Amino acid sequence: MKNRANKIAITAILAGIFSVSVAQDLFPVKSGTNFGYINKEGKMVIEPKFERAFDFVDGYAQIKEEEKVGFIDRTGKIIAEPQFERATDFKEGLAAVKKGGQWQYIDPAGNTKFTVECNFAYAFSDGLARIQVGNMMGYVDKSGKIVIEPKFEGAYDFSEDMARVKKNGKWGFIDKSGVFIIQPIYDMVWDFSDGLSNFRKGDERNGKWGYIDKTGKVVIEAQYDKAFPFSEGRGLIRVGDFKDGKYGYIDKTGKIVVEPQFDGAYNFSDGLACVATGDGPSRKWGYIDKDGKMVIARQFSYRADFSGGLAKVRIGDFRTGTEGYINKTGQFVYEFK
Repeated sequence: MKNRANKIAITAILAGIFSVSVAQDLFPVKSGTNFGYINKEGKMVIEPKFERAFDFVDGYAQIKEEEKVGFIDRTGKIIAEPQFERATDFKEGLAAVKKGGQWQYIDPAGNTKFTVECNFAYAFSDGLARIQVGNMMGYVDKSGKIVIEPKFEGAYDFSEDMARVKKNGKWGFIDKSGVFIIQPIYDMVWDFSDGLSNFRKGDERNGKWGYIDKTGKVVIEAQYDKAFPFSEGRGLIRVGDFKDGKYGYIDKTGKIVVEPQFDGAYNFSDGLACVATGDGPSRKWGYIDKDGKMVIARQFSYRADFSGGLAKVRIGDFRTGTEGYINKTGQFVYEFK
């Protein structure tokens, strides 16, 4: 039972990571043994003084000291001392934090707004936040009131006024009152993005993916071996299996605009998408524009999305390579020391 609950939490966290792209203009960097922040020009604007530091979201960033999480503002001032066992980013003026085994939501001044009896609490999105109680998922509002009872086997953040939830083994979408507006008939769905949701028909190994609109109408038939959420007018798709398949991009009519040709690829962010060819150590990542033109040559050891005009990359291996932030011309504006 415990393992299942942990699996729900981990799956939800990972989905959040892949689905969210956060624009930013301050970037965490490591200098010596500490972390600080640079601006888009590569200038250090918050001196390296933190044991760990993470991206700014909605004006605040998580820091970590001695395995405890706290928060800073954009000047580098600590607004909540590192004291929490776990935390989400600030979203819509609140962050979920865990202290002494108790989940609570705090404001940017570090004040506790309310506590929640749950196994796991998530960030707010569209005015509601997910909570996990035992094995079931529900939602609270900003007063701490449970507005949608924990009754779903799986649930994710509200996006475009809808949330995907799992009921009796199938996925559908609810509104903010908890009523199904798209019935749970899908083997898998993802959040709505650009007005469309990618869905799977069949099991994970052999099923096919397509897209529905907000009425539940299939607008792009289930035909791909994998399909990902739309971003900036482009949908990432894979033709073939996970090991040998090729990635490309379609538009919202289902027309292929970038032929499936890449061994690895990610969604568009800041107008560019990170793509790769090759296998294992020979795999190199570069960036294409929305027409599929390679604008930054494949040379990087791992993938990274652009956000706020910069992307964190590495050329070469971990020990001897060059790691830092590049701009959209592919030039390093900051190299880690």
